[in-house]
Amino acid sequence: MSLSKPLSARRLVPALFPLAHADAASAAASRRERRRDAFVATPPTPAPSPRAVRLAEPLPTLAPSRLALHNRILALLTAPEPDLAEAALLTRHALHSNCRPSSYTCAAVLAALLRARRLDDFFALHRFALQAAVPPTAATHVLYLSALAARRLPDAALHHLRLLARPGSPVPPSPTAYRVVVECLVADHGRLSDAVELKDEMLASGFVGPDPKVYSILMAGFVAAGDGVKAVELYQELKDKIGGEPVLDGIVYGSLMKAYFLRGMEEKAMECYKEVLSAESEVKFGAESYTEVVDALGQNGRLEEALKLFDRMLGEHDYPLRIAVDVRSFSVMVDAYCAAGRFNDAIAVFRRMGEWKLVPDVAAYNNLIRHLGRNKLIGEVEVIYNEMAECGVVGDEETYILLMEACFNVDRIDDGICYFDKMAELELKPDATAYHKIVDGLVGFSMPDKAQDYFDQMKEKGISPSISTYETLLKAYVANDRLDDAAKVAKGILLDEHVVFSNEMRELFEGALRGDGREDDIARFYEDVEREKAEAEARAAEEKARAEALAREERERRRAEAAAKDEAAARASAAAIEAILAHKRKTENGTEAPAPDANSLDGGFLSKLGIRSAGEDAGQGTPLSTETKQENWQGRW
Repeated sequence: MSLSKPLSARRLVPALFPLAHADAASAAASRRERRRDAFVATPPTPAPSPRAVRLAEPLPTLAPSRLALHNRILALLTAPEPDLAEAALLTRHALHSNCRPSSYTCAAVLAALLRARRLDDFFALHRFALQAAVPPTAATHVLYLSALAARRLPDAALHHLRLLARPGSPVPPSPTAYRVVVECLVADHGRLSDAVELKDEMLASGFVGPDPKVYSILMAGFVAAGDGVKAVELYQELKDKIGGEPVLDGIVYGSLMKAYFLRGMEEKAMECYKEVLSAESEVKFGAESYTEVVDALGQNGRLEEALKLFDRMLGEHDYPLRIAVDVRSFSVMVDAYCAAGRFNDAIAVFRRMGEWKLVPDVAAYNNLIRHLGRNKLIGEVEVIYNEMAECGVVGDEETYILLMEACFNVDRIDDGICYFDKMAELELKPDATAYHKIVDGLVGFSMPDKAQDYFDQMKEKGISPSISTYETLLKAYVANDRLDDAAKVAKGILLDEHVVFSNEMRELFEGALRGDGREDDIARFYEDVEREKAEAEARAAEEKARAEALAREERERRRAEAAAKDEAAARASAAAIEAILAHKRKTENGTEAPAPDANSLDGGFLSKLGIRSAGEDAGQGTPLSTETKQENWQGRW
């Protein structure tokens, strides 16, 4: 017996069977209605505007192929010998392929290039990624600001950060972005007023609150400038911003102790040290904040306290769970030992980095070489330099400038020049500061001609000399009574738009000419300068006009080419239309041939087979007579 309800029951109880229908027609109508409900017309999604802001895709949304590309590029960057060129090239090629790199992939390559100080490659890849519409992230902006700071372009970094901080910014600035720019302004350029103004803008923007790291950088800047009072005021301002509570981030206390030491308040500094580092203190210290306190102690004659704190840091260090020391911690201890004149201990603590799984970088080596070179320990300098090469650490421009200065300090002039020239072999690019140091060193050894050679080399490479370099050469030529050469240098100062001829140098040069009885040459000199300025302006105006004329000609040529292409396309279109119309007219006016009948089609088919049909000689469409058929039949038999 069947347990299911009979069909009649289903028809009687339609509420229990909503999909049951009495007949096929009602079922079809119901299906059509359900289809109409399923395919409701929805308004089309508008295409995104080209000006719409694009944000970086979250990592979980990346396709497996893009994740594989990301891992492949990371493998190139993290290899024992990183292939940065291949990683950058692969990223550039992938930007215009079906498997585009993500924002995080581009950021990883940019970070590797920045760590290797390959700034030209960094800016090239960054610009290429932006043109390929790769949305930048907060990390990308921080890397770009760091690259601008490394290129010594503080105004560009400041402008970019202010663009990020505008209301409605899709990627607001992070605290790290403000730290990078503030440190660039303070540590590299001494622009404390601009840094304080940026700090106020940070607080007013609402994106970032009072950041202890920013205040620490500002306090350290004022301490370096000798203004301990302002540093203490900044600390009090930070306390007020967080509600009057003690600052629990230990990064500010190193700079605060330095300010107290600078003001002669040693007891206050040590009281602060004991309070924040006591067992009951709630202040949190990391490797960087510990290092700042060690630096404050070591640079103010408190070496024993610095050693005790350093030992405490080593005891707390438990990599990777707890990081209490880093490479800079050892560099600060090197500074403390060197300040106390204990250079062997400085070298010994430097070499202990390996015990704590730390690898000294080029900045750490440069710091030790600087201390040893200033104290004329050239033998130890060369040993450290050789160890640096054995460890695979590549020196930068500062390394070779320090080696040159160390050689100059012990009168090894040729060796110092060789170290400077070695930068060209290693494709390093010394800047105006580096050239000033070698020019100043050679002038100090009474070698103005050699100094002039490097001055000319600097200008050939397109590097604008600083006013200090000009003044060094001018003083050297005046001291050696080489007034014609001094006049060339003075003329260079007046013709250079980037420097200003100070009154002191003007008086020195004019006094030398008067002392040599060449007062008339002074007026003639300034007349020559004005004439050359006018000639230079005329040449610049002529070149500008020539460039504008060439640009105008190029625009006209492109317009003519575009007009010719449009005209050719119009002619081709007209010819095609005329051909279509002619064919249509011919078709309408012509007569169609009669369609072939079945007999003609059969005859053609049989002729291809070699069979001759009986009615082949007859007219097309004429039927065969009955007699002919019978005769043909009898003939076959």
